[in-house]
Amino acid sequence: MTKRFMQFALLFLALTLSLPASWAASTNSQGEIILRIGLASSSSYNEVGELVGANLWNNTGYGAGYRFGYFDNNLNFVELARTDASVEQVSVIKTQNTWFDRSGSRSSYSNTDNGSAVVVGCYHIQVPGTYSSFQDAQADAQTLGGFVAWINGVYEVRLGAYTSKEEAQAALDELGYGTLVGTSSYGVNVVVTGTSSILFQFDGGQSQCLGIMPDVTGADDVRTWFWDIKYRGGFTYQRINGGNLTVVNVVELEDYVKGVTPYEMGRTWPLEALKTQATCARTYALRRLNSHSSLGFDLCNSDHCQVYNGVGSKSTTWGPSAVSDQAVEETAGQVVWYNNSLAETVYSSSMGGASEDAKNVWGTDTVNAYPYLRGVFDPYEETVNDINGRSPWTVTYTAAQLEERLHSRYYGVGHSIDYLELLYSKMGNVIKLTVHWDNGQTNEFKPSGSASIRTAFGLNSIRFTINGQTVNPGNGGSSNTDNSYAVNGSDSLSSLDGLYAISGTGSTTSLGDDLYAISGSGTVSSLEPESSSGSTGGSNEGGGSVIVSGSTYVFDGSGWGHQIGMSQYGAYAMAQLGFTYDQICEFYYPGTVVGPYQK
Repeated sequence: MTKRFMQFALLFLALTLSLPASWAASTNSQGEIILRIGLASSSSYNEVGELVGANLWNNTGYGAGYRFGYFDNNLNFVELARTDASVEQVSVIKTQNTWFDRSGSRSSYSNTDNGSAVVVGCYHIQVPGTYSSFQDAQADAQTLGGFVAWINGVYEVRLGAYTSKEEAQAALDELGYGTLVGTSSYGVNVVVTGTSSILFQFDGGQSQCLGIMPDVTGADDVRTWFWDIKYRGGFTYQRINGGNLTVVNVVELEDYVKGVTPYEMGRTWPLEALKTQATCARTYALRRLNSHSSLGFDLCNSDHCQVYNGVGSKSTTWGPSAVSDQAVEETAGQVVWYNNSLAETVYSSSMGGASEDAKNVWGTDTVNAYPYLRGVFDPYEETVNDINGRSPWTVTYTAAQLEERLHSRYYGVGHSIDYLELLYSKMGNVIKLTVHWDNGQTNEFKPSGSASIRTAFGLNSIRFTINGQTVNPGNGGSSNTDNSYAVNGSDSLSSLDGLYAISGTGSTTSLGDDLYAISGSGTVSSLEPESSSGSTGGSNEGGGSVIVSGSTYVFDGSGWGHQIGMSQYGAYAMAQLGFTYDQICEFYYPGTVVGPYQK
């Protein structure tokens, strides 16, 4: 493989990216940055869809009871009502007739009679008058056997929960006073889980949704079960357009990062690797505030944004660990900057030796807007291949199997493969794979999009060869005869033969292939020769092409993921070698620096 000495000075582009408005994080009255994370919604990125009813359950030993109210524009919680500490489980349900019959962190709810043991009706009797405080309303509600409602800013006392207007009217006639009422299509009831006992009714119209903050005891670390997962922070329940419930976790930034780091990276990985993950996750989240604003939250809890599972489940081997929490605490507030902008800190499991220029994967402008998302040669990751179960990898098809796979996706139906054509980038990754059919037609597959290489061919990454046929990355497939090695930017060497490297201890080693240069900032790059074309890369296109045909197609590859940004297994390897988290971040996002977040 040909090599080229890089200059030992790190050059920063003088480009300042504009600061997106979505970066304006909400800061509450305690100075905490607060995020809204979607747990259940109509978004296809949430595993849990909109709900007819949603349960909360105190995590024993981490707070007791509940406070009801709403979150203001700065995500400060405004309390309107509360339970005592004896109430462990509550459910929020639509103010429609609702049937259910289970307790715990989940229940099965229905707005039609499904034979469940418990039903909460949507018709009520309103006691005359309004109240200035929850305490006054609660006193009358307890005397009358009713519940407190907060309707568009006013406290009321209501009685009963009837499933029909006729039933409610009969009760009203017997009582002799009051008014028959319901709520708007945005109203919700809070009930004791598994019962028809309404604790609080809330209707703030379209503009204001119910918020719940668990705990009335002042516990230091409050955790609450929702859908079999424990979360810190509070919750909101919104009926968008009068529909079912969208459930959102309202959580402080650092608690959110604690709920991401061990799920996106191994929970017991080396500390500096976890600190890298925490810093990238924090930066990534702050760049994506309001990503799902139409649904009332900033980020979802899936890998569409970042995997977020709060404090975990009952399992002691899944979720945050002492070291993952330590990583978040020791990097609190630290983010990755490019000039005056938060960097786009995308990451994936492993790169197999080199990441890719984002222009070749997503069409990203890596010349002007995102120069730190160019490809990086990674000499570290392969040192931990023994713990990476998905890299290296091999996928084998007979020609008939591959044709069947492609036909099932409506490519080349009824025809046979003539040959495959692979275009490699200068980083050695496949940036286009063209299938040539026996009728002369072709299908092109790229690293991303609806016709992605990984999806179409069932591969872990875009770093692979087929049937062992390779092209030297970086030479454009040409037979360049004028390769030389630049030294100090002015002189050159035609070969490394006869040259030796002297280590810090005085030992000498012959210079051969697979050497890397380390800049003054710690950036590591592969040594490559200057070619006669003088090309330095841009988008890294032009690594060369390969034609493959045969009765069998053996894909030998390495890496797992989209190939952009930070390699998680590479971070593991660098941490093992003594690199610090900021050095790791700045290696995978060249030209960036790690520093404190400032709005």
